[in-house]
Amino acid sequence: MMMTTTAQVVRQKGTSTSSSCLLLKNCSSLLFKSNFSGLKFYSTTCREKVAATATVYDLLLHKHHFSPDAASRLASVLPPRLRNPQKSDSVLSFFKHNGFSNTHLEKIVKYRPSLISANLDKFIKPKIKIFQDLGLSAHDIAHIIANDPSILYRSTDNRVIPSLAVLKGLLGSNEEVAKLVRKSGWFLIKDLDKSMVPNIQFLKSCSVSMEQIIRSLYSFPRFLLHKPKIMRKCAEKVEEMGVKRSSKMFIHAVRVVGSMTNETWELKLQAFRDMGFSEDDILKAFRRAPLVFAVSEKKMKNVKEVLVSSGKYDMSCIINHPTSLICSTEKRYNPRLQVLGILESKNLITVWPRFTTFFNISDDKFFQKFVSPYLDEVGDAFLAKREVKLV
Repeated sequence: MMMTTTAQVVRQKGTSTSSSCLLLKNCSSLLFKSNFSGLKFYSTTCREKVAATATVYDLLLHKHHFSPDAASRLASVLPPRLRNPQKSDSVLSFFKHNGFSNTHLEKIVKYRPSLISANLDKFIKPKIKIFQDLGLSAHDIAHIIANDPSILYRSTDNRVIPSLAVLKGLLGSNEEVAKLVRKSGWFLIKDLDKSMVPNIQFLKSCSVSMEQIIRSLYSFPRFLLHKPKIMRKCAEKVEEMGVKRSSKMFIHAVRVVGSMTNETWELKLQAFRDMGFSEDDILKAFRRAPLVFAVSEKKMKNVKEVLVSSGKYDMSCIINHPTSLICSTEKRYNPRLQVLGILESKNLITVWPRFTTFFNISDDKFFQKFVSPYLDEVGDAFLAKREVKLV
């Protein structure tokens, strides 16, 4: 009985082992087929991806003459859904037909690769037409879009046209609008009714003249595009530092403060302290010449080093005349110091000019007073410097 049971068990084990082997074989076969199928799909997908990339690369390199680096970079970053050589060719050809150079196009697609497959009729053509109707030249249009390609993605009806209408109402003519847009395309990106318009109204309420506001619009376009809340906070800080709303320096002070973060502003104040300005000196300088606070710390140190090392002027001169920090050491201070040094060494002057005269008079007046009478002695030195236009 025991033997029969054992034999049965052996037969059962044999059957089980045989079944297991068969199952394992079938599973292995299935697994192999599955992996092979996946590998085949992966290989096909890779080949298609490489082929699409190569096609776009060839189009950019050979037909549109992109640099190899630019063509390779763009072809590799474009997602598969945007690798449409026909559409890319149409977009690039349209841009070229409208005056865009390869430099413009490479700059545009570097920051907005998807633009190469954008809808021409929806995103691109309407904006180009608007700019042309505004009187902008092909070069101007290319320059504006290359500087900020996102303009092309803004709604024509809801953003671009309303913004141009606001600007024309403010400036009075298409010519002036075109002049402003050449300086910054941001006016077509921001919602002017929520930024520029309320900011202008606020500045007018602070007794700032429209003449100053318009001048600031051209000189520092992004200033008036701040969020109104930020503009008001900057005005509050400026008033706390003693700049009155009635002062012609008020708008300049607000702009300078608005150009920096709180941290950067504190670093700027510390830079003045490190140069030897007291807290009272800093406040006086800011009230008199807020633009000085836009000068970089590196330039401030350079001006101090050049003037003080001359031995003719000291730090008190700079503190009493903070606008001296704005002038160029290379184009103004060094040439003048050299001329005056030569004149002194030859006993042609015994007293150096006062600091206000030294840094503040125009180049023509400096030439008439200190160079023209002594051309044989200092003419060569001064004229060599004047090959670079002095400021």
